[in-house]
Amino acid sequence: MELRGSTGYRREAKLGRTSHVCEAFRIVTAPAPSPRQRFTAEIRRSDEDLDLARAALLVAQEEYPQLPLEIYLSRLDQLAEEVCGRLGQETAPLLVLQELLETLYRRQGFKGNREAYYDPRNSFLNDVLDRRAGIPLTLGIVLLEVGWRLDLPLEGVTFPHHFMVRFRGEGMHLLLDPFDGGEVRFEDEAQELLDRVYGGMVRVQPGFLRRAARRDMLVRLLTNLKGVYMNARDHRRALAVVERILLLRPDAGSERRTLGLLLARMGRHEEARAELRTYLEGGPDPRDARQVERLMGRLGRGDDPGLGEDLDEELSP
Repeated sequence: MELRGSTGYRREAKLGRTSHVCEAFRIVTAPAPSPRQRFTAEIRRSDEDLDLARAALLVAQEEYPQLPLEIYLSRLDQLAEEVCGRLGQETAPLLVLQELLETLYRRQGFKGNREAYYDPRNSFLNDVLDRRAGIPLTLGIVLLEVGWRLDLPLEGVTFPHHFMVRFRGEGMHLLLDPFDGGEVRFEDEAQELLDRVYGGMVRVQPGFLRRAARRDMLVRLLTNLKGVYMNARDHRRALAVVERILLLRPDAGSERRTLGLLLARMGRHEEARAELRTYLEGGPDPRDARQVERLMGRLGRGDDPGLGEDLDEELSP
């Protein structure tokens, strides 16, 4: 007995199975998002939903492509669990804060890296967790992230040249110095710290104690890295950092200008001209407009741009 159409049915069934296999293959082999793409997606969230630790680790992942983000995020969880284990049933915020500082700085040994402050590893959260050493900002991110897991009312503070963390208790605000063993100060003692940095030449202003949004902290993190790479004349890494700052602050004219200068230094003249043109068109005439226009002219003619060693001073009037 012949089954009419059976051969055609088997062919269609086989093609159907093949189609599902091919689709599965495409899904499995689809390229994973790059660290830059994942960073971009993360910073598109509202500030309160932005995962600060994840974004900081994505900054590091451009340097360490195989970086296992989830493992390092779980390290922060484990630190919070250690604090909880020592607290028992205690939930009073000041006691939780005290135990947090004891755990991070006395038991785990986190400290400011005074010996190699400008080591780029101080700005990579994975390195800070591995080495237990960093700069005020990255140590502050560790303090904030572990504290938030414990429901502590902590926030970053935009203190100049020395990132701080604020504890907002009921009727009491304390400043925590993440670089100096979590030292606790009252807000009216901020001038003492400022004197250490500026030798008594600068007075505390209200803006110095402003709450730092998570985006502000990421910009500050990248700005620190930019300074390290610019000083080392590592233009490729500096360029990657400036690109990410502009993802966070698209209207940052000075960063657009720096991007153009770095591209010019790297021989990418057309891209440099485009970025410098965007810089000139970005708002009121910048004070270095004539210098930028001359540089763009040299780049357009294919001449040596004549950039000196210090890009920050290159276009100063």
